[in-house]
Amino acid sequence: MKDVLAQLTTKKQHLDAYKPLPVEVIKNLDEWFRIELTYTSNVIEGNTLTRQETALVVEEGITVQGKSVQEHLEAINHAKAFDFIQKKLVDKNKKEINQQDILDIHRMILHRINDVDAGRYRTIAMRLRGSQTILPNPLKVPELMDEFIQWLHRSNSDHPAKIAAEAHYKLVTIHPFVDGNGRTARLLMNLLLMSSGYPAAIIRKEDRSEYINSLEKGQTGGSLDDYYAVIFKAVDRSLDIYLETVEPERIPQAMPPTDHRFYTTEEVAKLLQVDPESVRRYVRSGQLKAVRLGGKFIRIDKSDLDKFIDQLKSK
Repeated sequence: MKDVLAQLTTKKQHLDAYKPLPVEVIKNLDEWFRIELTYTSNVIEGNTLTRQETALVVEEGITVQGKSVQEHLEAINHAKAFDFIQKKLVDKNKKEINQQDILDIHRMILHRINDVDAGRYRTIAMRLRGSQTILPNPLKVPELMDEFIQWLHRSNSDHPAKIAAEAHYKLVTIHPFVDGNGRTARLLMNLLLMSSGYPAAIIRKEDRSEYINSLEKGQTGGSLDDYYAVIFKAVDRSLDIYLETVEPERIPQAMPPTDHRFYTTEEVAKLLQVDPESVRRYVRSGQLKAVRLGGKFIRIDKSDLDKFIDQLKSK
């Protein structure tokens, strides 16, 4: 774990050398992370909106046919909650974050979905479906949240990524709300990361099972090593995304390949062994999924690229 955390520190220091980042780059990254975090955090909880549909709902206010009102509200609410922590809370250090901040985040998550319980601690006993985890008695929740805030405010020499991960684990284990615990805990974790100068950590759709299983393993008395590994990998990927944005000439071999990284049109063309204009044509026609970021940068998920390559081979 120490080696992984040291690597995160090194990458952050490397990124810090480029600060302040150009305004356009920050804007593009913020917009991309806002949608990606909203999509991934909701899909972990069972929301069926795709990445593209999430962007349409959040950015364009478009209603997606065949999707429930709740799924639309989950996307809108998460994006607004992320905006809230960026604009109102990110300048706080961990000793200034309080229970009201957590309640405010939760209130936004459940706005118009369950206004009765939004921003309020649960008063009923709960069990997690398909899980062996035993949740605290609701009568203990206020006391446990007091203890949680005391822990958060305590001086702590641990790495910021470990503190953020531990805060997420502690909050989701207390399970203080009727619903929205995971989304609130992930937003709190990312608030703590961003407050320490790190980018937000994205737990990908394909990491869902590993993430949930690692949480349950810890909650049922096992080691938290698997859980920390999931979170630290997520932080590492986000650092790579930032670094590859500010270093377009960055050599991919210099770092382990990741499933989520930015590629220039030229890089994708080289991988596909076609000319750059062909890549642009694939993207424009919708055959190849891509998200534009900062002019020439396009982001293609490895899974989408692999599917596209398979389709080309089958023709």
